[in-house]
Amino acid sequence: MHKKLSRILFTIFASLLTLPSWAQDSADKAQMAGVMRSNGKIYVVVAVLVIILLGLLFYLVRLDRKISKMEKN
Repeated sequence: MHKKLSRILFTIFASLLTLPSWAQDSADKAQMAGVMRSNGKIYVVVAVLVIILLGLLFYLVRLDRKISKMEKN
């Protein structure tokens, strides 16, 4: 089960690395993103997203450990 989880996490991580290649052309910048970047609020959005993703990752790892422990018993 641990190998499956690590494969899934690796796949998600690898797919997240390709996100910059999907970005829009620099000529088509979104106005809202420019405003948020100039105000410094974009960093708050990124921080909240990172916290949410880390929380989900922690929850999945903990759940996997509990399930593995139950399977052994």
